[in-house]
Amino acid sequence: MPLIDQLFSIGPVRKAIWQFWYPFLTRRLQDEEVIFLNYAFETDPPMGIALSPEDEPNRACVQLYHHVGAQVNFQRQNVLEVSCGHGGGASYLARTLKPARYTALDLNPAGVAFCKKRHQVEGLEFVQGDAQNLPFPDNSFDAVINVEASHCYPDFPRFLSEVGRVLKPGGYFLYADFRFSDGIEKWDEALKSAPLKFHQGRDISAEVLRGMDCNSERSAALLDKKLPKFLHGLGRDFAGVKGSRVYNALLNDGLFYRSYCFQKPSRPS
Repeated sequence: MPLIDQLFSIGPVRKAIWQFWYPFLTRRLQDEEVIFLNYAFETDPPMGIALSPEDEPNRACVQLYHHVGAQVNFQRQNVLEVSCGHGGGASYLARTLKPARYTALDLNPAGVAFCKKRHQVEGLEFVQGDAQNLPFPDNSFDAVINVEASHCYPDFPRFLSEVGRVLKPGGYFLYADFRFSDGIEKWDEALKSAPLKFHQGRDISAEVLRGMDCNSERSAALLDKKLPKFLHGLGRDFAGVKGSRVYNALLNDGLFYRSYCFQKPSRPS
């Protein structure tokens, strides 16, 4: 089985590969100021949100985080991001949506170390931990955000259960991710069975594809520069470069990208 297929397969093999892949990327890319590891988002006409000079070079990736995070009011809230990558989204949301506290967790210790050094933002904290065993007490957070990471988790329903556990009653789960067409049914079943109430959701495949177009040339050049040649194909799939398997699947309805907002019931159902 090709490595890209194993990355999106099910079970401990996938988790083992991801646990290797992300620290490897961090080591390869940390001197290039790569602070986003997610795909991107662009509307037609362009979204055009006002960004600082610091954020402008990463506009398309920032806009994906803005689309997901701005579904609720973060002001004075205690927010948890699960699987924060290299912390670009956490930094942006902590600076612009003004939560009281923003905790960003990731399994990759090298990534967490990079984030602690790179992102110095008041109220923003980075911690190492597992999405399927969140190291926080019950009813700890007003909102949990998860952007383009859950496809890595061997036990997605357990992650959803953990989200429900750490959210305060009435708290929100803000979520975006993708699945290939053969995994949609299982994805839907898990979301319907979660201890959360559906508020809104939609397919954002077209917007993500436009975002990939915005980033494709720069991503391809960076990956070709920083990865050994035998990993160029995998890197292009991971980054959603034009012509990659992931890009073509999204273009041809073989992959679907969605965003959601759920809420933990105020009282047990």
